[in-house]
Formats: sequence, C-alpha cells, structure tokens
Amino acid sequence: MPELPEVETVRRGLVQALLCKRFSDVFVYRSDLRFPIPENFCSALKGRTVSELVRRGKYIVGILDSGCAFILHLGMSGRAKIFDSQTPYHPEKHDHVMLETEDGIRIVYHDPRRFGFIRLEDAAKWQELPPFDRMGPEPMAEEHVFNGQILREVLLSRSGPVKNVLLDQRVVAGLGNIYVCEALFDAGISPERSAYSLGESECSRLARSIRKILERAIDAGGSTLRDYQKTDGSLGYFQHQFSVYGREGRPCGGCDCGKGAVVRTVQAGRSTFSCPVKQV
Repeated sequence: MPELPEVETVRRGLVQALLCKRFSDVFVYRSDLRFPIPENFCSALKGRTVSELVRRGKYIVGILDSGCAFILHLGMSGRAKIFDSQTPYHPEKHDHVMLETEDGIRIVYHDPRRFGFIRLEDAAKWQELPPFDRMGPEPMAEEHVFNGQILREVLLSRSGPVKNVLLDQRVVAGLGNIYVCEALFDAGISPERSAYSLGESECSRLARSIRKILERAIDAGGSTLRDYQKTDGSLGYFQHQFSVYGREGRPCGGCDCGKGAVVRTVQAGRSTFSCPVKQV
C-alpha cells in the first residue's frame, strides 16, 4: 500500500495539474471501488474549482470552491494518471474516474484491485470525521507538531513492540511497514523494543530519523515495489536506497556494524527487517 512519501508525491503531481483549475467535465466509468463512488460525484465537481489540495496521513483531500471536499485514498493499487491536452486518452478497463479541466488536462483514477476509494465531505468538517479525527501528528509537520517529546508522550502508554505501535495511524500519521523499518534502523532501535521503554534521547533520535527517511523518500519520488507509479507514469526509486527493507541475509546498507546481515522476522503478521547488531 502506498505510504506517506508515495501519497505526497501523487499530491504534488496533482497540485501542478489541478490547483486553481476548474473542472469542465467529470466522468465515472466504474463506481465499484472499496466504497461505491457517490452518485452525485459528477455534479458535485463539474464547474467547480480546486482551491486547495492537502495530504493527511495516506489521504489526499481536494477542497473545492463550493465548500465541498473530495477525499482520495489510493488503497493497494490506485494511481492518479495525468494527461496533458496534447496526449490522447482512451479509457482502460480499470479506469474509474476521469476529471477534465478547462485547459484540457485530464486526471484519471485507475485502480485494478479496487481497494481505494473517493468520497465527498463538507470541506469545513472533514478533519472532524473518521479516520482523521483519530489520527496522530503529521511527521513532516513543523517541529512543534512532531518531535521527540510528543512521540515519547504517546509511546509511554503503549506496551507493544515499537514497530507495531508506529504502524498505528493514531500514533503517527502516514507511516507504513517500509518506512518504519527504515527509520528504526536509522535510529538504531530494535523493532522488538517495548514502545514505553524508549527514553527521551531515543525518542528524539527516532523522531529525527522518521522525518529524515520520509524526506529522502519524497525526494526520490517514493518507492515502487509493485503497483505504485507517479502521476506522470514514472516509477519512484527510493527502493534502491533501502538499508534493511527487503534485504534479508544481505549486508545492511550504510551500517558500520562490520559483521551483520539483515534479518527478517514477523510481527503482527507483517515482515520486519532489521540489523541485530546496530539496533538494540
């Protein structure tokens, strides 16, 4: 599933195509996503202008001049494809929605596995609705919003392994398996440590590592392991910079342990990759 860097990369691509643009036409080819596309979707967007595009966790929220908002979740295989006015577009089997702007830009939502969704909400109230009302802080936000002290306050009440706890969107928004593994490695913290056992300095180090890994991944356009593509159809390449994720039995990237190899364990049904020497 696309994690924060992939969703942020998609959002930035959509900003270039949609911000302050008016929709001249809207088509729904297939409504059978995880939740059916609202029946009034076309009428709610047609003729409206996108005034803001924000990301919250793994969601993209488009604010319209009408006071309505559309919320997009990419699911497992969702993609936003952008076609300029000079590029022919022919609907494909798994295209669900096509948005066309007055200057001829077409944005297509494509989702073969149909785990994504698009819904409509009141732009003034979307942050008060599930799942946003229970989300933790944005790790890419300002220092006063996300830092080691804030992270420690949350972890002190959690007894589970820190790896599992960080995957809880109520703790930190947008993190997934890849970037939690990479951040814990960067911070030198074992994924099996009880969350509440992390001290102040460790939480500060972990908060910095989370931000650093996410920034690097966004700069690389995210990670393409299976379905993910950027809005221009190109692939992300942060997977070539992984230190531990998917590297079982191989040396950990950039590690000075000198004798370690990445090990894979299973936590809560998900693969965890770590260096047993560096991460304690």
